[in-house]
Amino acid sequence: MKRTRTVIMGAAGRDFHDFLTRFRDDESTEVVAFTATQIPGIEGRVFPADLAGPLYPDGIPILPESDLRRLIREEGVERVVFAYSDVSHIDLMHKASLVVAEGADFVLMGSTPTMLKSSKPVISICAVRTGVGKSGISKRVIRALRDRGLTAVDVRHPMPYRDLLSMRVERYASLEDLDRYGVTIEEREEYEHLVRDGIVVYAGVDYEAVLRAAESEADVVIWDGGNNDLPFFAPDLEIVALDPHRPGHERLYHPGEANMLRADVLVINKVNTVDREVVDDLKRVAATHNHSAIVVETASEITLADPDAVSGKRVLVIEDGPTVTHGGMPYGAGAIAARAAGAAELVDPRPFAVGSIAETFASYPHLTEVLPAMGYSRRQLAELEETIRAAKCDAVVVATPIDLARLIDIPHATVRATYEVVDVSSPTLDDVVDAFLRQQGHTERPA
Repeated sequence: MKRTRTVIMGAAGRDFHDFLTRFRDDESTEVVAFTATQIPGIEGRVFPADLAGPLYPDGIPILPESDLRRLIREEGVERVVFAYSDVSHIDLMHKASLVVAEGADFVLMGSTPTMLKSSKPVISICAVRTGVGKSGISKRVIRALRDRGLTAVDVRHPMPYRDLLSMRVERYASLEDLDRYGVTIEEREEYEHLVRDGIVVYAGVDYEAVLRAAESEADVVIWDGGNNDLPFFAPDLEIVALDPHRPGHERLYHPGEANMLRADVLVINKVNTVDREVVDDLKRVAATHNHSAIVVETASEITLADPDAVSGKRVLVIEDGPTVTHGGMPYGAGAIAARAAGAAELVDPRPFAVGSIAETFASYPHLTEVLPAMGYSRRQLAELEETIRAAKCDAVVVATPIDLARLIDIPHATVRATYEVVDVSSPTLDDVVDAFLRQQGHTERPA
């Protein structure tokens, strides 16, 4: 049988999942390579043969996306499958145009063929852009389930930045687990705040195996999405977060718009940080494009540990990395908290950046007032520490969801900014959870 020579465009997540669920055992397809972008240091590796299966005894190379044109021309590639998230519709079509111009088919996978079926109820929590507050919403929903006597396990979107084979299935239930696995800052930002709340988190590469492991200890499985990707598990309830700080983006990015159109519940988060008109406009968008969805409003309540340490000071703000890099936000919770506390100045970190941190600023020129917490490798973590050490500031506000001081030495006075998702109007997330449990045949909240 002639096999269709295929490249999967990815960013070390959705691409691997699509391969494992759709192409791994497909004798009509030959995956020539994965291409990688968004995540530093992903390319140059090999997707291991033990995961790739018997059709790929040598594994599959992972190459930079810049090699795509060459791969089509030199490797006889006939089909290119797009498999990553948080890409503007314009950029997506530019990529499609390049592929089509070279004579190959450009393919977007459907929303359901790669969704795995669970034996337990699944609630998916996704978004229209990176950095909307998905994990905070996940934690809020898991707490609601716990209050009703149910155990929920959080399954995170993949972040396979380390050894792919050893990361096939990983379970995090303590801070010691995070240390033992040697997770990156980006992984810690997603796992640590949940683990500190007593929530078990699963992640990995092989999500069939991840799901079966999670099912063994969960009454309800929570799919905690990454970027604005679609769920990997077939959901019984789809919650999608909208971002009032980026109005209009809900219809301008892939696959975020698809998430919005699929949602059972649309959560407008951070309503306490924008004008009411913006929230009302988003509600009109929801009513126009997904009129059957329930709309919930939530606030992101930011707490600064010591506001007096920031008031009147020159402050370096460290924000969640993905939110302000490929998420496109010029600032996050840290900048909001520092300004509210009366910081005299937000220090421009760019003059102090070294190595890959300087390269990050070159790649994301919209960042002028905050430092993204980049730490995809030990070297990058060291460069982040050097950048912070060199910064001329009076205090550092750390607004990542992790205790960064456990990982690097910060010589300046350090103040943490934390945030929690809270309901602000009816219907609430509690109402959503109660309706879901009734639908699933569970009893009401215990007395």
